[in-house]
Amino acid sequence: MLRRAIYGLSFLLLLTSCAAAAEWADEMFETRVHDFQVVARGAEAVFDFSLENIYVEDAHIASVRSSCGCTTPTIMKETLKTWDKGAIRAKFNTRSFTGKKSATITVVFDQPYPAEVQLTVSGHIRSDVVFQPGRVDFSEVDHGSSAHQTIIIRYAGRNSWRVTDVETPGDHYQVRITETRRGGGRVEYQMDVELTDAAPPGYFAETVFLKTNDARLVQIPLNVSGRVVPRITVSPASLALGVLKPGQKVTKQLVIRGKEPFKVTKVSSELEGFSFKFSDLSKDLHLIPVTFVAPEDMGDMATKIFIETDQGNGSTEGCVATATIREPSAN
Repeated sequence: MLRRAIYGLSFLLLLTSCAAAAEWADEMFETRVHDFQVVARGAEAVFDFSLENIYVEDAHIASVRSSCGCTTPTIMKETLKTWDKGAIRAKFNTRSFTGKKSATITVVFDQPYPAEVQLTVSGHIRSDVVFQPGRVDFSEVDHGSSAHQTIIIRYAGRNSWRVTDVETPGDHYQVRITETRRGGGRVEYQMDVELTDAAPPGYFAETVFLKTNDARLVQIPLNVSGRVVPRITVSPASLALGVLKPGQKVTKQLVIRGKEPFKVTKVSSELEGFSFKFSDLSKDLHLIPVTFVAPEDMGDMATKIFIETDQGNGSTEGCVATATIREPSAN
């Protein structure tokens, strides 16, 4: 497959016609078409056209432009080395435009050879439905804590228009819809979105769908994003022990950080051969030496290291330790 191979463009372009050579940049994109479908006015509508440099030479994006003001394109990473990933971000301007809209985004490459890639976006911005604000942004939330955001939904049209249901992307959301106005062709709801304390650590970008009784707009997407920050962080996340011969000893260090002072109560691993030194003092930064003695078994090794603390009900964080065990080469 093309994406699993790496090509030298200098050689590739010698073997192809001029027309085919101009298409080299197309092959780096996962997709070149996106339909936002139906979105409410004021809603955030953003899509990333992902690309990956599958060639030996560096690829450089010189510029990007849109054929319509309804879409604003942004280069997320201008220079891509071999296997580097980037994106062209397309933002549908739902506050300034309404109705059916489409745009062609032209991505201009000047390295390693001149080329242009055409990306297409389309969608229908409903002027009768407005979100304020246009998305749910939880920003940063501590792991184990909850957070709350409020969205106002305004509709202009039939008095009979209703929000009938809400579809969430996971069990860690609770959504409450309260009707606050109906009459004179205006309907208004207050939507309260809660991120529960069960949300897992990490970044998230998900979509909540509002179901309506409108056949033309059965569901309305609303973007939800943020980051759940763990109380305890372990670095590095992957502890590389290197290439070792049987019986060889190596010591590396883990850095454990917390938002407030905490105690490390236990450190363990899934495999034998590990030993750890840690203090029983309460502090917000712990340095833990990890000593490993390579076993007799040859080959690649990967195992989880668990760090237990006194945070919460006794939280457990961890990292993955990797090593390669082999006999030294004979000279």
